Amino acid sequence: MGFILAAVGSAVGLGNIWRFPFQAGAEGGAAFLFVYLGFIALIGFPAILVEFVIGRRTKRNPVGALKELGGDRWKYVGGIFVVTGFVLLSYYSVVAGWFFQYFITGLFEGYTATTPEELGAAFGAASSGTSALLAHAAFMIAVTGIIVAGIRSGIEIAVKVMVPGILFILLGLAAYGAFAIPEASQAYAYYLQPDFSVIAENWQTLLPAAAGQAFFTLSLGMGVMITYASYLGEDRNLAEDAAVIVSLDTFIAVLVGFVVFPFIFQAGADPTEVGPDAIFVSLAQAFATIPGGRLLGVVFFGMVVIAALSSAISILEMLASYLIDEFKWERPKAAAAAGLAVFVLGIPVTIDLVFLDLFDGLADSVLLVLGALLVVLFVGWVIPEDGLDELTTGVENIGSLGSIWLWAVRIPIAIVLVISLYLGATGYLEFLADDFLGWLNG
Repeated sequence: MGFILAAVGSAVGLGNIWRFPFQAGAEGGAAFLFVYLGFIALIGFPAILVEFVIGRRTKRNPVGALKELGGDRWKYVGGIFVVTGFVLLSYYSVVAGWFFQYFITGLFEGYTATTPEELGAAFGAASSGTSALLAHAAFMIAVTGIIVAGIRSGIEIAVKVMVPGILFILLGLAAYGAFAIPEASQAYAYYLQPDFSVIAENWQTLLPAAAGQAFFTLSLGMGVMITYASYLGEDRNLAEDAAVIVSLDTFIAVLVGFVVFPFIFQAGADPTEVGPDAIFVSLAQAFATIPGGRLLGVVFFGMVVIAALSSAISILEMLASYLIDEFKWERPKAAAAAGLAVFVLGIPVTIDLVFLDLFDGLADSVLLVLGALLVVLFVGWVIPEDGLDELTTGVENIGSLGSIWLWAVRIPIAIVLVISLYLGATGYLEFLADDFLGWLNG
């Protein structure tokens, strides 16, 4: 139970609550949801099993695990995981700090901004400058403290409280939106009724967006699930555990859409133009105008901070595990060093949001998909017998399902990931050439 809740806690976070809604909104609502759910079922579930078999087989961190199974040259793939974890957590912590600030604002002042100018000014004050830097520091101190406490006493205790609390709060907010917001029916239509012509026309952007979001929200492609599975006993059925984790994470992501989109439509925002600030602006406006909005706002933003903390714990645990296993550092030293490095790397994001796009695009469009592709190729083509043997350990009567999984990993899943990586990388290069270079040139 501790493993499942820890893995779900890793998966449930800003990927579901902050990133999923604006990705879904920008990519056509139900069209994105349809592709995303297909990607989760056909790619995400087999891919999480790939990381599970590596982790449990070796009982080591991603770098050590790949080195043990594949030799020295494969340790560099594990190095990609470590780099991805540092990049992702550096801006993840900053965004979590924004939610923490909105939580504190609601707790002590309430949500009073209603005009676009006031809402924009409030987000600008929270997302950059000294307040963003201090919130980023406070968040990383909290994450580091839990990691120092150790895997069982720190992480398991934290997530056993966090995960049920997150689910309970989301269900309450979704019920409120359904019965109290008149625009909810419009929001549900946008969110749940796919236009398949949009999918046909925009598949080149939908596919990499869905792939990146799936790996982001399931914590795949950066070795987190390898690290967690390394603590797992041989008696566990990996497929059953993976099914529970993927189902809970996907349920919560879809549920978040039922929470966020009614508020976005009530605020009069265009869901196709949502961005990193849209949830803050639209929901803050909604909480300032609806009955009981202050209490709802405090609950919502507090819930997101909890979710973000549970995910950040898993990433920093992976980074600390690398330092503990490979350099023989003590846990407190490893956690403190990794936490400090993440904090320093995230400082530019507190200065200008262009660095958020720079880091998020690199992690989401390139590094996560690349990491997933490499481990899929590793298990499918380098250690297929080990992978299949580990998958069937602790399982009775798996039949031909193991062979089907291995075939899927070796061919169709690898092909889809190659296409997704190509589309994501070309899109990121376009961003660098147009937006980031334009920012550098003033």
